[in-house]
Amino acid sequence: MTVSPHALDAAVALTPAGAHRFTGHTHPAYSNMVGPFGGTIAATLLNGVLSHPERLGDPLSLTVHYAAPITDGAFEVHARPMRTNRSTQHWLVELRQGDAVAAFATVLTAVRRDTWSATDAVFPSVPSAESLPRHPGVFRTEWPKAYDMRFTDGEQVLDNVVRDDAVTRVWLRDEPPRPLDFLALSAICDAFIPRVFVRRSRAVPAGTVTLTVYFHADAALLAAQGTAHVLGCAKGLRYSQGFHDQTAEIWSAQGDLLAVGHQVVYFKE
Repeated sequence: MTVSPHALDAAVALTPAGAHRFTGHTHPAYSNMVGPFGGTIAATLLNGVLSHPERLGDPLSLTVHYAAPITDGAFEVHARPMRTNRSTQHWLVELRQGDAVAAFATVLTAVRRDTWSATDAVFPSVPSAESLPRHPGVFRTEWPKAYDMRFTDGEQVLDNVVRDDAVTRVWLRDEPPRPLDFLALSAICDAFIPRVFVRRSRAVPAGTVTLTVYFHADAALLAAQGTAHVLGCAKGLRYSQGFHDQTAEIWSAQGDLLAVGHQVVYFKE
């Protein structure tokens, strides 16, 4: 029996096309209002590094700039190491359609070592994923259907009632379930609607212009998660002059901080 790849794997799949070059294609399961879901674009750019034969270590940080609208269809990914040190490596990755760069990223990979560790961030007290119903979804785009989301608070109901904050806590995992890895985790860091939607309780024209992910988990910790839900905690900090920032913490059910995401969002009010 032939088993089809998970939609996420198909969306981020890259085929070698020469030195430092790959080809790929957008996937309908992750379509957004305009072009593809930004989380899969981030994961695709990261995959350009993970698929490269010269890679050293595992991802430590990923910064993506969404420079232009990405159309549904084929694209090229160009990934090359800018500097390789003894335990760290710096990358530049571009996603091109036609002759133009539509998105680009810098990636830092590193060989981790055992050291003293501590976590100042506090794992929130929330109900378990198993005790909450799956959210039916309220948006007309496809990508939210690719996640099993179970909200503990800050549910994304746009009822035009202005809120005092934009805090959301939600258990989520890929749907259908898929073992967690760096690619899935990078996409999950973008799986939160613009905080201006939540703060204003209504949708306005908006889109992420830059996203940074800091990976606090190594490959072994991610593998230990299997297909379990992770807890996402998102909030906005400042909304001004057409832009706002937002942050997201991604936790394991055991209280391990797996990743932190920061992004800047354009909005029109």
